[in-house]
Amino acid sequence: MDNRTLLKTGITGSVIAAICCATPVLVIALGVLGLSAWVGWLDYVLIPALVVFVGITIYALRRRRAEAACCAVGVGENQKKGI
Repeated sequence: MDNRTLLKTGITGSVIAAICCATPVLVIALGVLGLSAWVGWLDYVLIPALVVFVGITIYALRRRRAEAACCAVGVGENQKKGI
């Protein structure tokens, strides 16, 4: 997967999971749809989803930093050699 896509996925998923965890948006939506029995199970889904998406974001940022460091070192060495 492309690093940019991975980063966008991690950030978007983290924001959505955080909004659903911190606000009663999902509770109200499920209540309106008549699915309020699922409200008790939200913590079992939302908290792990938030952790996974934050992990994806951290992984993408580290991968991006490693790629930038790798390319920067290679460019400097090639310039010294005259390539």
